[in-house]
Amino acid sequence: MIDHSIKPFSSVALGALTILFTLGCNSNNEAASNSNTKIMTTSSEQYSGETAVATFAGGCFWCTEAIYEEVEGVIKVVSGYSGGHVANPSYEAVCDGTTGHAECVQITYDPTKVDFETLLDIHMKTHDPTTLNRQGNDVGTQYRSAVFFHNEAQKAATEAYIAKMNKEQFFGGDIVTEVVPFEIFYEAENYHQDYFANNPDQPYCVFVVKKKVKNFEAQFPELMKEGYRVK
Repeated sequence: MIDHSIKPFSSVALGALTILFTLGCNSNNEAASNSNTKIMTTSSEQYSGETAVATFAGGCFWCTEAIYEEVEGVIKVVSGYSGGHVANPSYEAVCDGTTGHAECVQITYDPTKVDFETLLDIHMKTHDPTTLNRQGNDVGTQYRSAVFFHNEAQKAATEAYIAKMNKEQFFGGDIVTEVVPFEIFYEAENYHQDYFANNPDQPYCVFVVKKKVKNFEAQFPELMKEGYRVK
């Protein structure tokens, strides 16, 4: 396994800097998980109205979680695993690629403030849905692109979106995102939750997660929660 708990780039020798760009989201992160720095967190406010759930996979869940935590109308984002055949998988087992699970996020949202189609559009435009079992340097079936639909409406919306984008060749290639029924979601270990918020200076966060969050902010400024912006 690659260790992501390398010192921030400001203290790394110039000759080793390029190594950071080859890192993938695959580590026990023992040191990184001890950071006390926070820049944003999922809303913990009580919500008594109707909620809905969406489950997406699009590479490292640290990235996906950090993006959706900024979306207005999103109440909660949880990182975890879905789509596999092993019960209660560990992060290490998922990273070995033997469980069949994908790293994913489960999003609880207020449908009066944001709809599934908008969340789907964010998902597709903040990762590469045309690369099979890969996002950047994160390679393996655990990093596959997927929509785990919770009902027929989500399935139909996703299939219509993919058909439209493929026809337009919007992404420059055919979408390989799996559209599969949701079965079960296993919450990831505690240190993965709010990972970017808790570890903003961790190298993978600096060079990968932050870039993806900024990409979201540039594309969807009107969808951001007030006061949420990465510096």
